[in-house]
Amino acid sequence: MRIPLIAGNWKMFKTKAEAKAFAEEFKKLYKDTDVQAAICAPFTDLALLKECFDGTSIKVGAQNVHFADEGAYTGEISVAMLEEIGVDFCIVGHSERREYFAETDETVNLKLRKLFEGPIRPILCVGESLEQRDAGKAFDVVKAQLEADLDQIGAADIARLVIAYEPIWAIGTGRTATPEQAEEMCAFIRDTLIGLYDEDTADQVIIQYGGSVKPANATEIMNMDEIDGALVGGASLKAGDFMEIIDF
Repeated sequence: MRIPLIAGNWKMFKTKAEAKAFAEEFKKLYKDTDVQAAICAPFTDLALLKECFDGTSIKVGAQNVHFADEGAYTGEISVAMLEEIGVDFCIVGHSERREYFAETDETVNLKLRKLFEGPIRPILCVGESLEQRDAGKAFDVVKAQLEADLDQIGAADIARLVIAYEPIWAIGTGRTATPEQAEEMCAFIRDTLIGLYDEDTADQVIIQYGGSVKPANATEIMNMDEIDGALVGGASLKAGDFMEIIDF
């Protein structure tokens, strides 16, 4: 049985002091539910958050990682460095990484394969642009991403995967896919996984929706049958708002 995952993506927000203040407030509001909760924070906040959330069920995630074990990759972070901190999740292939930092399906695939060598669970982001959706290519785009990103990755690893469907046109725009649009694509993603692997494997994969999720629309989105949680951007920066989404 899949346990829904609500993961906050802080992007490039919150100093260590701000992260500590959030953690202290969030722990007071947080109560164990049937939902997994995680905060994906900047690298500088990760160790602090692990310490702050120690003794709770709140998980911590990174927003990116490099696929090499070590080397001359100035400004990058390795999987081993994240494992040493005790990171639980790691976002891979977010549309902002693809658009602004030349992330490709090839590098996404390498990062996924490296993460699957250890305990950190990847959150793979896929999604189409507005132009691609308007051209009727949304499903083709997402299928192509999945096929390339998951190349040479076996079923045993895929069962640990989290996939976040994030329509690019709904990220940080205030625009949200309708629950029906999100449900349709999440169902399509699971069907694609069945084709690539098998039904039992696909049934274990958590498939989230991300894109301007907030307290006002969380319940309607989360109540859809094929949506197993959310990757939350701006609304995860405020402890009260994030808890409202978790407590949908």
